[in-house]
Amino acid sequence: MRYYLIAGEASGDLHGSNLMKALKETDPQAEFRFYGGDLMKSVGGTLVKHYREMAFMGFVDVLANIRTIARNLRICKGDILDFNPHVLILVDYAGFNLRIAEFAHENSIKTMYYIAPKVWAWKKKRIEKLKKFVFRLFVIFPFELGYFRENGMEVEFYGNPLKDALSEFQKNTDPESDFRKENQLSHKPIIALLSGSRRHEISRCLPEMVKATEKFSDFEFVVAGAPSISEEHYRKILGDRDIKIVYNKTYSLLQNAYAAVVTSGTATLETALFRVPQVVIFKTGPITYIIGWLLIKIRFFSLVNLIAERELVKELLQFNLARDIATELSQISVESKRRFEILEGYEQIITSLGVDGTSDRIAKRIWELTGEES
Repeated sequence: MRYYLIAGEASGDLHGSNLMKALKETDPQAEFRFYGGDLMKSVGGTLVKHYREMAFMGFVDVLANIRTIARNLRICKGDILDFNPHVLILVDYAGFNLRIAEFAHENSIKTMYYIAPKVWAWKKKRIEKLKKFVFRLFVIFPFELGYFRENGMEVEFYGNPLKDALSEFQKNTDPESDFRKENQLSHKPIIALLSGSRRHEISRCLPEMVKATEKFSDFEFVVAGAPSISEEHYRKILGDRDIKIVYNKTYSLLQNAYAAVVTSGTATLETALFRVPQVVIFKTGPITYIIGWLLIKIRFFSLVNLIAERELVKELLQFNLARDIATELSQISVESKRRFEILEGYEQIITSLGVDGTSDRIAKRIWELTGEES
């Protein structure tokens, strides 16, 4: 069968690549064409556009790049028609992908949505578009099942693909001593700084993280470098501080970290899966913050707390970040009751996300829903 996938971010590239691998196992004749990244490209098929050209974040950033986004949509629509896929698989990236879903529906192309848009946080009217344009929705968080079903959607949950990615990593993980030696790290306990994958969020969040490190001389702070961001950009923020940057080794960093400061996003859940106590932060531009404050009506903004349905990890938003990061780090970087409570809560989250093999189960389900008709 011919599969067309669209992923517009690094996390989508990861999950899209694992789904493609599983689809090749289920369907040896699979042909792929996709918007994605290097991980999807490594599986095979044709990469039409890299997510680096599409990763716009926040209201202001989107408005500033509205012509580029419109051009990307036109190119994508034409390319889908030329490829004539048996199934279109949309991976997260709601703003772009919901427009493509509508286009696909108009052209009688069967559409599956993998990793649901976060309509439970904001833009709940998008549910009507999902119901109208998407044949089947695959969700990756247990709390989403009830939410979408209550809103009349055909939805399925087969686990969370991050567990697959973690399991695959742990098959070939290196000893801590090798990680430290390779990256010229000391023997101090490591605190990981995961500042995001986009330039704008890194520019706003990493400086706050860095300011908070000043009173923790007994720890080694290490930044997880985003593949699309130059070391020069990080160094402008870090200055002359002795803080290392490691690229393409986020999982190795988390495997060896004692605590972490994490920008809100998929990385918060990855940090939990590695059982690393964390403090979650987010900072955006003033206009985006005000609009978000008016529109977003959820109790928590980190995936960890949303799944736990309580404030398991501390969430810090927008103001006084450096001060409050330092306060929380002082609690979770020692053997404290607070640290123990977080680790205990992680175990409940990990259990709720199901067992390994999510990508395989979804690939087989897509084949069941599509392959027999092709």
